[in-house]
Amino acid sequence: MTNPTLLIVIVVIAIAIITVVGIVALRRQRTQKLRGHFGPEYDRAVQDTGDRARAETELERRRKRVEGLTIRPLTREDRTRFTEGWTRVQARFVDDPKGAVTEADQLLGEVMSRRGYPVGDFEQRADDISVNHPNVVDNYRKGHAIALRHARGEASTEDLRQAMIHYRALFADLVGSREMTTAREAEYPAEKERKIIG
Repeated sequence: MTNPTLLIVIVVIAIAIITVVGIVALRRQRTQKLRGHFGPEYDRAVQDTGDRARAETELERRRKRVEGLTIRPLTREDRTRFTEGWTRVQARFVDDPKGAVTEADQLLGEVMSRRGYPVGDFEQRADDISVNHPNVVDNYRKGHAIALRHARGEASTEDLRQAMIHYRALFADLVGSREMTTAREAEYPAEKERKIIG
């Protein structure tokens, strides 16, 4: 005959092990889901917070916030209007790089607003954009950083060209234009980029 106390201890230990294994599996599943959805933004959040659990909590918070917004696709007319606007901004770069970058930043704000993204604080915009456009949000951050340097008079023409490339990647993703450059094309060698920008 077995000792009832020993049997109770074995059952409690088994339940504890099953619970721990379940918790670990759920955390691993959450991590894989967030990493799969957010891509490079996941790694950025972990680096910024210094802690995987905090980063995942922040990414979940972003996702829930954006779920509460009314994000909508552009109408065909809006897509055409914005794409034509981008073509004009890009052409302007040749004669007025500084003005083109400023105008590109404004045009992105208009596209975001039309899609339903709040356009207040930059960091909040970037966080919101990261939920549905995680592969190009870094382009937005880099372009914005160059635009800020430009405002302080610290950006070269080459920096401004890079800002346009970064902005174009986000613009194409937001507008959903197949004809425009994708985020991958923004990583092409500089010679190809020069042909695209001018």
